[in-house]
Amino acid sequence: MEVKILQDVMRANDQIAQSNRKIFNDRKMFVINLMSSPGSGKTTVLEKTFELIKNEIKFGVIEGDVKTSLDGDRIAKHGVPVVQIHTELFGGACHLDANMVKKAWNLFPANTDIDLLFIENIGNLVCPAGHSLGEDKNVVVLSVTEGEDKPAKYPLIFRLAHVLIINKTDLLPYLDIDVKAIIKNAREINPSIEIIEVSAKTGQGMDKWLDWLKKSAETYK
Repeated sequence: MEVKILQDVMRANDQIAQSNRKIFNDRKMFVINLMSSPGSGKTTVLEKTFELIKNEIKFGVIEGDVKTSLDGDRIAKHGVPVVQIHTELFGGACHLDANMVKKAWNLFPANTDIDLLFIENIGNLVCPAGHSLGEDKNVVVLSVTEGEDKPAKYPLIFRLAHVLIINKTDLLPYLDIDVKAIIKNAREINPSIEIIEVSAKTGQGMDKWLDWLKKSAETYK
């Protein structure tokens, strides 16, 4: 019985995700599901992205947190339209699902012009990987402070990712971390994953990330 209930729940989620995808595609909007563990710096990656190319791409954000609007407020300060999801209203879920994204999307004003929509998922390397939201691409942010073993320990999220951003590279001089080991572990899980090393704080390496974003968004215009 439990297996059937889970199958029904996942099937319902996938159906809503397909509906979301059609809505986004009809608007020629590129959508990224941005995932990471807590504290990886994914909101800072977004802020630096907006700081550097906000005038080139019309961004929007669906911001997921269990509680508080701290990250949503940070996004709003950049003049980017954002809708906040609090999963405590959905039982405190550790991930976003397609129905939450659908409800959040409907809260954007009808005339909101967005080329690229980020869905910033709940900080978690396990649960978000199992739920399609209607996105075009999955991007995972991993901080160098998290260690080299995370791709091996949490393989699904890295297997599904199109891009891995290795963040906080400015801290490498102070850590006993081998970035090549992170890359090796990630590519053993997903040989086709694109890997970009950045420091969202200093901006180092952001040019490669921005080039990927601009090229990807262009394909949906």
